[in-house]
Amino acid sequence: MKLLIIEDDEVFANTVKRRLEKYDFSCWHASNANDALLACHRYLPDYILLDMKLEHESGLQLITPLRKIRPNSRIILLTGFASIATAVDAIKLGADDYLTKPADTSTLLAALNDKKIPAEIPQAEDVLSAEQAEWQHIQQALKFNNGNISATARQLSMHRRTLQRKLQKRPAALKND
Repeated sequence: MKLLIIEDDEVFANTVKRRLEKYDFSCWHASNANDALLACHRYLPDYILLDMKLEHESGLQLITPLRKIRPNSRIILLTGFASIATAVDAIKLGADDYLTKPADTSTLLAALNDKKIPAEIPQAEDVLSAEQAEWQHIQQALKFNNGNISATARQLSMHRRTLQRKLQKRPAALKND
């Protein structure tokens, strides 16, 4: 089973890659639209995990060309900013499923295999609390903005002081990391 992960966040992509390789997926990673299309031609993936928001591009714009290259591949759109409108757009453009980040391993596997989410309890290592997910999202945005608090606050549509308060409160489960 060949899987192409199209994601501009290297850490997230590598985490997903490691998790899914345990389930016999051969994984490749592309971080932008051009690399994604080249990788799709080269590796002919059976499955594609596509991030909604690539650095300067929209994952929605990639669905149609990916579908033309691999009409039978299963395309799953991942996003940190879920909305009904974008979910509908993604499905209309040809995505097979739409998941919000962070998605645990069992949710990803269920979506990739076109099955309902299993009733079993996900492994603790795969589950993030809302507080932990928010912390990781803030850290990613902060990294993208080279540590600039004001730019990060603007990107997150958040007041600078609110962001500073959130940065002072590290989620309990991450304090020992």
